[in-house]
Amino acid sequence: MESSKIYTELEAKLTQYIAEKKLRKTEERYIILKQICSFSSHFDICMLEQRFNEINYFVSRATLYNTIELLVKAGFLITHQFASKSTHYELRILAEIYSHLICTACGAVREVRDVALKKNVSNIKITRFTPAFSTIYVYGICSKCKYKMQKKSNNNNKDITRK
Repeated sequence: MESSKIYTELEAKLTQYIAEKKLRKTEERYIILKQICSFSSHFDICMLEQRFNEINYFVSRATLYNTIELLVKAGFLITHQFASKSTHYELRILAEIYSHLICTACGAVREVRDVALKKNVSNIKITRFTPAFSTIYVYGICSKCKYKMQKKSNNNNKDITRK
């Protein structure tokens, strides 16, 4: 989905949420939301700050955190804690269509789109629970780390045979 289309949809929902919660309607909240919508994947606070530096627009770190917290509570963003990395955020609308592949060796995160898997998960019936949305995390070893491990193992085997 195009970022401007996502922003237009979420902008209206944010205005409604702010009105319902009787919060202040600030320009910064909308500019932060617009920048968040420009990410095609997950992001952290540093990446968001960098976007604001690129457009020469100052937003304090406190405002960023407070607005992100508001967007999480409103259901626009979800929080990810990938391995030992910092907290990442992602638009809920994007997180619902991608699965996250996380390398346990290097911490790399890759997203894959698997409609069949998402459909299977959404069809699961859970007693006394109504799911709102889901996102899938698959942990394993990425191809780069697997190659390094195999190369290291082959080198160790050569060393053993030489002795």
